[in-house]
Amino acid sequence: MDFEWSMFSAQEVRAEEVAESFEDPYSVRLMPDQGAISEMNRFFCLGMTLTSRGIFSVYSSNGKQVKVVAARQMTPEEEFFYNRKVREYL
Repeated sequence: MDFEWSMFSAQEVRAEEVAESFEDPYSVRLMPDQGAISEMNRFFCLGMTLTSRGIFSVYSSNGKQVKVVAARQMTPEEEFFYNRKVREYL
């Protein structure tokens, strides 16, 4: 996966951790159904790093390249949702 980091902003999250969360085989990719963020063609990714840190990312993609806009650590609610989706896969 090819990443573009020019617009990347994050608090306490490294770009390497974000890339790892996208490579998580159980990562959850979501498309918002309404609001300003859906009009900007932005998407959400919930994924785990190799050290099991949950990362929430906002990104756009042209199909070849992922442009990460922002990222942070998952909230407890997001982690619960992620874990529920992983159990559904298994």
